[in-house]
Amino acid sequence: MINVLASCFILLISLMCFSGADAEIITASGCSVSMSGYLTGFAREYEKRTGVRVLVRGSGSIAGMEDLKSRRVDFAASCRKKFPADPADIEFIQVAWDAMVFIVHTSNPLENISIDQAMDILSGRTTNWKQLNGKDLPVKIFASEPGQGLSGIEHNVKEMLFNGREAPRLRNKIPLASSGIVEQIIEKTPEGFAVSGFSSARYRSVKMLKLNNVRPSRDNISSNKYPFKRPLFLLVPIDPKPEVRKFVAFALSTDGQKLIGSLGAVSLMDEK
Repeated sequence: MINVLASCFILLISLMCFSGADAEIITASGCSVSMSGYLTGFAREYEKRTGVRVLVRGSGSIAGMEDLKSRRVDFAASCRKKFPADPADIEFIQVAWDAMVFIVHTSNPLENISIDQAMDILSGRTTNWKQLNGKDLPVKIFASEPGQGLSGIEHNVKEMLFNGREAPRLRNKIPLASSGIVEQIIEKTPEGFAVSGFSSARYRSVKMLKLNNVRPSRDNISSNKYPFKRPLFLLVPIDPKPEVRKFVAFALSTDGQKLIGSLGAVSLMDEK
């Protein structure tokens, strides 16, 4: 009897290993906001529905682009639009909406910020929270700056706040590799200030400030009441694997868009 049970167990393990080895796998890296905001959960659900394993990791839009260019991954995620210098053989496909948000530690008494006040912080004119009726603490700015090209957030700050000009280099600004790391640091830093994406920041223990008295929320972003709305993209080569093509097609389908919305992100269908 024991030998029979042992044989059955070995057979079961063999079948499991064979099934795992036989399963189709596609990989992705890129925009941390996309990964936390919808893509990780979306990939898990897609795997349940299709049996195709989708392995994703947040590394930042620039790293995702580089991974895709060198074919280390099958597709990538980005929160910035295509630049003329980007490879012509990589297609940017919008699958969701997001918004640029200003985040602080949960202990910060500030609830609302104006665009001018945010600009004063990012330009170095406001250096202590007491200038905004907060605590007597120096402002520490944490920024997603990978060091090679502009991150998605860097691009958004440049275009939406500085009218296409580079944001100034400040002594109180600490560059970090990705938005995911920025959000983690803000969770632990009472004097911290950062710009991130709504889709990922809502999962963190941070305070998303109202902007001009408008709360960042799915409804306010989809209806354009909240400013600084921005698209989220999937990046694919012009000759993608068939399973990548199917994955993107599902993301754009009615069911896929409903799934993206159910994960808390702003789907294309949510736009009003």
